[in-house]
Parts: sequence; C-alpha cells; structure tokens
Amino acid sequence: MPNMSLKKNEMPTQAPNVRNKNFYEVALGYTPEQAIDEAKRCLNCKNKPCVSGCPVKVHIPDFIAKVAEGKFDEAYDIISLSSSLPAVCGRVCPQEHQCEGKCVRGIKGESVAIGRLERFVADYHNANCKLWPSDIANNGHRVAVIGSGPAGLTCASDLVRKGYKVTVFEALHTAGGVLVYGIPEFRLPKAIVEMEIKGLKALGVEIETNTVIGKTVSIDELMDEQGYEAVFIGTGAGLPKFMKIPGENLKGVYSANEFLTRINLMKAYLETSDTPIQKAKRVAVVGGGNVAMDAARCAKRLGAEVYIVYRRGMDELPARKEEVEHAEEEGVIFKTLTNPVEILGYHNPNDKKDDLNGTVNGIKCIEMELGEPDASGRRKPIEKPNSEFVLDVDCVIMALGTSPNPLIKDTTEGLETQKWGGIIADENGKTSRKGVFAGGDAVTGAATVILAMGAGKTAAAAIDEYIKSKENSKK
Repeated sequence: MPNMSLKKNEMPTQAPNVRNKNFYEVALGYTPEQAIDEAKRCLNCKNKPCVSGCPVKVHIPDFIAKVAEGKFDEAYDIISLSSSLPAVCGRVCPQEHQCEGKCVRGIKGESVAIGRLERFVADYHNANCKLWPSDIANNGHRVAVIGSGPAGLTCASDLVRKGYKVTVFEALHTAGGVLVYGIPEFRLPKAIVEMEIKGLKALGVEIETNTVIGKTVSIDELMDEQGYEAVFIGTGAGLPKFMKIPGENLKGVYSANEFLTRINLMKAYLETSDTPIQKAKRVAVVGGGNVAMDAARCAKRLGAEVYIVYRRGMDELPARKEEVEHAEEEGVIFKTLTNPVEILGYHNPNDKKDDLNGTVNGIKCIEMELGEPDASGRRKPIEKPNSEFVLDVDCVIMALGTSPNPLIKDTTEGLETQKWGGIIADENGKTSRKGVFAGGDAVTGAATVILAMGAGKTAAAAIDEYIKSKENSKK
C-alpha cells in the first residue's frame, strides 16, 4: 500500500541542548522501518522530475522502489551507478533545492525525503558490506587527479571504473578535501568519508597525500616526465576572503577556513589535540552561508556565546534552511541586518613587544535595511544613518566565501584563468591547456558538494573521450 501522508518521516536527532555540547552527529538516521515507510510515499512518476534536479542523475525512483521492498543492497547498487559518494550526498546535499525541490509530492505537502533515504541506503551498505579488490581490467592509460575533494574523487571513481590507472594527489595529510577539513563531524562524520575513500581504493584508485602540485611536482612534470596522459584539476576554492576593514589582523580573528580546518581535520576540540584553538567566550561569525553555520555551531560546542552577523535578513540567508534551524535550536543568536565596519582590539601590557596587533575586544557594526534588488536579484542592504553599535566579542570568524588558490595557475604554462582566479573550462571541463581538465570550485568558485561531483563526472567522460580519440588517431 502506498503511503499518502503529506509529511515526511521525521529524522531522529540528538536533543539541541545535548548536541550543542558535543561533536557527535546530530541526525541519527532512519530505522529500516522508517525508511520503508518513507519510500512508500514515492509515486514513481513516469517522467521522474526528481532525477532532473540531481546533478549526477541518480536513478531516484528506482532506488526508492527497492527500499520500499526492503531490498537495500539492490537500492545501493542503483545509486552507485551514478554517485560515488552516496553516504556523503545523503548528508550534505541541498536536496530541497535539487531532487526534492522537483518532487511531485511537494506540490501538496512535503516532498519524499530522498536525501534521508540515500543516507540510509549508504549507511546500511557500509555497515554490512565487505570491500573486495577490483577485477576491472586496466586499459593501459594513466590519468592524474589533483585534489581529493568531491570533484576529484568522483572523477577518479568514474575513470577507474573505465579501466584507467588513476592517481589522486592531495596536498594535505588526509584525503577528502572539503569533506574532511570543511564540514564538521556533527554533520558529516569523518569515518563516513574514510569508508567512501576505502571503497574507491578497493576499485584501484591510488591516493598520494602530502603532495602540493606546483611545489612538490608540477602539472608539466606529471605529463611530460611521469607519463600521465591527462590531468584533472579539482583543487577546490580554499583561499579565504576578508572584508578589508580595520582590525582584521588582530589576534582572535580567523577565516572560517582556518577555524574549521583546526576543528575538523586537526580535532582541536579534543584535549589531546596538538593544534591550538581559542576557547573564546563570545564569538561573532560574519556571513550567512552554510560555512558560517558550520563555524558558528562549532564555536557553540566549544562553549562560547555565538552571534551570526549578516547584512541581510533571515529570509535572505543563503544557508540551507535545516542548518539555520539547527543553529537556532542550539542557541546561536542571529544578528541580521547588521554589517561590521571595524574589529576593535586592546593591547595587553604583558604581551611581547613584537606583538603589535593586539587582541579582539569587540566588533563595531552598523544596522542595515533592505532596498531595491541588486544584480543578484536580492534586495540590496543599505546602511541606516547613526545606527552604529559595538558587539562585545573576543573572537571574530570571517565566513565570507573563498576563491581558488593561485598556485596551480601560477605554475602551469598555458592555463587560462578568470580575473578572480577560477580556471577557465568549457562545459565538459576542458581547459586551454591540452590534456588538462578542471571542475568544481576550482572553476566556479565555492559551490556545493554535489555540483562539484557533477563536474567531476562530466570531466571523467570528457577525459575518456579525449584519450580514446588520441588512441584512435594513432591507428
């Protein structure tokens, strides 16, 4: 019998006043019974609008039909035809704007909980499967992938399944890119990422960490000396942006990138960690996206009173609705229609003489109001006259977005880039440099995990076509 309930099955979660003091995962996942009940809400539409909303084109109604029958392994097999990171996507994809946003059940009621079902299927598989070495025949061609984030891992996965020998080069000591350094443990447990990467290694993907392309080895050397026939650049966008206001050099001012890397990758919240993190009393996080929510919720778990400072209103927050709701439940305070103009500091007479910058002692803000829409379509924030005030904080985290690191473009001949640093690539990921492809945040600037995965998948198909065309031309 189909389930015609207008509401999704609720996702079990930790209680807000419990989870805001720990880094364990907030959402606890469906039980098999809940998953089957939710899957029965799917109408298995003939034209499958949900699939059109998925950047990697997962066969959504097909896998959900298997869940409804209790055939969870078969459901996983269907998902894995399109997605190499289902346990990740089920947790961090903005489904409400993609697959679920096109679900017919959402017209009168709530959409089918596609993301929660994908997460359930992937978790069930990971808990019950065994990893076996791949028996895919090697086709004799080699491809290098730079960056082990979602774009790079997806590209590597698709290529190794086609028989390519693929090596992923990662600058950090741990593979996963933004999945390990950017997204907090309470949203995406690192054991989940590790399990997904183990699956790729079992397929034959090789991963070399602590390798900075452009420093350790160049793209030219990979292709001319080491024999890689094509290169995919999936280095993401890890260069933080700042407001360029007075006081940004004070002690206690972090980029969200640094703050989250210390928390997520280096486990600075643990007493046993060798990586320091400021245990602030009052924190201002400047920005309104998902990264801002992540930083704010981490700071809250470290014991601080936390403010989100955002120049537009609550309705204009770019973060996922679920992340905003979780932050509010956990006690994060939203100071919307507020814009910082200066970070204030003081100098401790006991500090060293060469410590010239001082320490954060507040953030001066001005109130805003919304005017006419700007070029992005959002109403433009305008300063209110004589509305300055000081927010009493001892730490400021700038979560204003990121841009690509210039190292790759500065060390690679013939690679054209945008003025802001993004690599120029066509719709298939092809760059101006022969045999070099790129995708994800390195091309678009900061975006979502699933869009990066879609770019990696597209580039893998283009690389396959490129190498085959070269091979055919020799015949």
